[in-house]
Amino acid sequence: MHIKLIWTGALILLAGCSGVPKGLQPVVGFDAEKYLGHWNEIARLDHRFERGLTDVTADYRKLPDGRIGVINRGFDPEKNQWKEARGVARFQGKHDAGSLEVSFFGPFYGAYNVLVLDPQYRYALVAGPNRNYLWILARSPQLDPETLAALVERAKGWGFATGKLIYVEHKHTPIMVD
Repeated sequence: MHIKLIWTGALILLAGCSGVPKGLQPVVGFDAEKYLGHWNEIARLDHRFERGLTDVTADYRKLPDGRIGVINRGFDPEKNQWKEARGVARFQGKHDAGSLEVSFFGPFYGAYNVLVLDPQYRYALVAGPNRNYLWILARSPQLDPETLAALVERAKGWGFATGKLIYVEHKHTPIMVD
């Protein structure tokens, strides 16, 4: 099998982990319609379910039942193959706050908190339920150095281990599976 589900490991790590990192708040005025579409992972804290992957992307689309469909993809250069996980996201509370939860397997959901969001929805800083999970996302495969530095500094000020961030390479053409 060329495409394997890798983010199901996130289930074990994030199962039942809802909420926001202590002392932080998700963005308000969040517009899910504007957030939909293609995002590139610029940086992340390391986790088993993404370890070693490059070219990591996330695609979000609205589902008929109101939830958000999620497709995460990444390239495993060691195996020379793409890996993919499909899941669903739903709001943890109000639909105008960037506080969602995502499931890649069954009834288990993990927190997805948008802590910083560009007004034009070009980049975002996202955390899990605590400071062990952090992602910097952008619509393009690269983020200008000043913006990236500002996001990293902000995350550092909030207590994230930014010295351990992995900066994601984007050099392979992604597969397109729907």
